[in-house]
Amino acid sequence: MTELLFPITIFVLAILVGFEVISKVPATLHTPLMSGANSIHGIVLVGAMLIAAEADGPGRVRFGALPARPEEPAVIAGDVQRLATEVGFRPTVALEQGIRETVVWTRAAMRAGELPGSGQEGG
Repeated sequence: MTELLFPITIFVLAILVGFEVISKVPATLHTPLMSGANSIHGIVLVGAMLIAAEADGPGRVRFGALPARPEEPAVIAGDVQRLATEVGFRPTVALEQGIRETVVWTRAAMRAGELPGSGQEGG
């Protein structure tokens, strides 16, 4: 039982610290759902650090991506060629311009209260 006391203490402290930090974030930046997700990620990070610290030597804990499985393709790349050949899609706006215009539109819609999370919805 005493072996579990330290990990449980760290777990509870991580929850309290995570809750305290997240509660200071304005509601317009994080919905309650995102706040909960961020708290959970903080707890996971603390747990990973504890596991790494308790490993019985180098190489016992490996971080990073898992190796690729033999059935996985070597490279996955997006290809919109089928859109062009099958339905005749041709972009009318360059990617950079489209992103820029989307950001400008989103900011204006949030200021006007037209998007969820803008703090002014429901009117």
